[in-house]
Amino acid sequence: MKKDKYKYSFARRLTRWVMLVLFIMMTGLAYITYLMTKSLIVESSGDAFYNSIQSSGKSIIDAMSDVSVAVENNIFDVERNVSQPGQLQAIMERIVAHNPRVRSCGISFIENHFPQKGRAYCPYAWRNDSLEVEGRPIEGSAASYLETDWFRDAVAADSAYWSEPFFDSRDNKTPLVAYMYPIHDQKGRVVAILGADLSLDFMTHLLEKDTIFQERVMAIPLSNEGVFRSYILSRDGTYITHPDQWRILRGNFFTHIKDSDEPGAAQEIIRKMSNGNRSTREVDHDVRVNRVKTYLFFAPLEGTNWIFAVAVPKMSLDMLGSLVGFLMLLIAGFMLLVTFFVCRLAIRRAAKPLKQLAATADQVADGQFDTPLPDIKSRDEIHLLRDSFENMQHSLTAYVEELKSTTAAKASMESELKIAHDIQMAMLPKTYPAFPGRHDLDIYGQVKPAKAVGGDLYDFFIIDEKLFFCIGDVSGKGVPASLVMAVTRSLFRNIAAYTREPDQIMIALNDALSSNNEAGMFVTLLVGVLDLATGQMNYTNAGHNPPLQLIGDEVDVLPCDANIPAGVMSGWVFTVQHLQLKAGDMVFLYTDGLNEAEDISHNQFGMERMQQVAKVTIRQPQSLIEAMTTSASLFVGDAEQSDDMTMLAIQYTKS
Repeated sequence: MKKDKYKYSFARRLTRWVMLVLFIMMTGLAYITYLMTKSLIVESSGDAFYNSIQSSGKSIIDAMSDVSVAVENNIFDVERNVSQPGQLQAIMERIVAHNPRVRSCGISFIENHFPQKGRAYCPYAWRNDSLEVEGRPIEGSAASYLETDWFRDAVAADSAYWSEPFFDSRDNKTPLVAYMYPIHDQKGRVVAILGADLSLDFMTHLLEKDTIFQERVMAIPLSNEGVFRSYILSRDGTYITHPDQWRILRGNFFTHIKDSDEPGAAQEIIRKMSNGNRSTREVDHDVRVNRVKTYLFFAPLEGTNWIFAVAVPKMSLDMLGSLVGFLMLLIAGFMLLVTFFVCRLAIRRAAKPLKQLAATADQVADGQFDTPLPDIKSRDEIHLLRDSFENMQHSLTAYVEELKSTTAAKASMESELKIAHDIQMAMLPKTYPAFPGRHDLDIYGQVKPAKAVGGDLYDFFIIDEKLFFCIGDVSGKGVPASLVMAVTRSLFRNIAAYTREPDQIMIALNDALSSNNEAGMFVTLLVGVLDLATGQMNYTNAGHNPPLQLIGDEVDVLPCDANIPAGVMSGWVFTVQHLQLKAGDMVFLYTDGLNEAEDISHNQFGMERMQQVAKVTIRQPQSLIEAMTTSASLFVGDAEQSDDMTMLAIQYTKS
């Protein structure tokens, strides 16, 4: 093996001297400053605590969020099976099995909801001590929740919320907090409360594992009370966590706070903690907790009604401050002086060739790629850097030339795609209201391509008091699909000028697209003709998604015959269907980019969600399309749009 010609001595020399001196200086200075200077220690303690509360608070909120999300994700199944006790019991066991944070889960029904089960009935599941999931319904006289305040309050509130902490009724020693969610029947009445229990033991373990605060405060244990304690409290001071388990939900922290030097200081701190305020360094520290002078830090936990408090004995932080202050200054000054001269001498000698190389680098940065590099005599890392920089010069020159050509080609392509997008969008109706002078029709459409250009289309126009409309989706994406889309839209307009029957329009359009279709592309298409005088709508579907019909308060899927897409085979005889619209009725047409929109887990938006959105949205075309767009965007989240999304809503308004 050939021996490397570079000795790599520069890094070793510089690192040995600088790191040795800096390590001695910073270790001694930081250690002495940390222990001996009272104000800096208290300030560091406060900073460490507030960082700790943010970290611990986020973990607590995340755990509570896991439970609430687990409940809310199953509400749909629960309300759908609200009359099937067996299914509800299975759902409870599934929630506990799939969510490690959930200790137990149950649905407490109102009185006599299941007469065959007795006066009270509660499907219930829990995780036993061996972490296995068990479940059985609580019914009849065994279910005593009907007379409890929490059940009556939850039914009356009719909204989801976190309960106050309580003990597990099965062992009467595990502290819990429950997420309550009201369950409704099909008439919207509250018939039960779904409660998922979260054990508060995880918060105690979380505080025990949190070493960040211990490392920064470095409290010295002078006695049994000489180390810091951290707690989570309710607003009235009740312990939610405590190193002594028997105090949890039984003891009160406020009873241990007494005045130290300033009268009324303890009451002021209790008032601030009860109001959810945060401690201040100047006022809230110096009190007595368990008869020990203590620095007290506290702050509310965001998103809860709880308080995070830390008590640090004053003696642990103050005892060495007055003893070695003068010595600390002498040592720190001497170390800084030595470090300055040693580092200055070593770095000045090592950095001289680096300055020369830096000057050359500035000229290269200005675009002078052929600038000669300095001649470096040393055979170390700097020489290696000089050789690497020379290689970079050659590579950079070639790369810049290649980048110029690539950038020009990319700019040209983007410009052409932008022009194609503008042309395609200009072909579709985009001025609304489309027919401002008419009072028998309201129509609104929207297209959102997945790429710069897409293959979705919609169109509409009025001839002889008849509204001609269509919506379609070309197979494929990008420029080829956009070309077929433009041809399809032009054919629709031209053919509709000669016939009023949607099936005849579709037959002619299919024959035209099938002719010379060597690329094998096709269009799923729905063509309709609405008689604005009578409300009679005739339509023909060519393999497209069936629209939604919003008639009265109902939302249904419009029946559509199974026809092949246009462009697949010439000579196909398409069928025509009919629908009678009344004033206020609406037809919602869309492409599969809506119902097949996927989130990051590849779950689809689906027809069921579309119908739910249509039911709760104001019956007006633009409002419906905007609501569908918003709901789909929220469902998809950060997932990339995979297909063109087009919607068209038509409302017949003639009375």
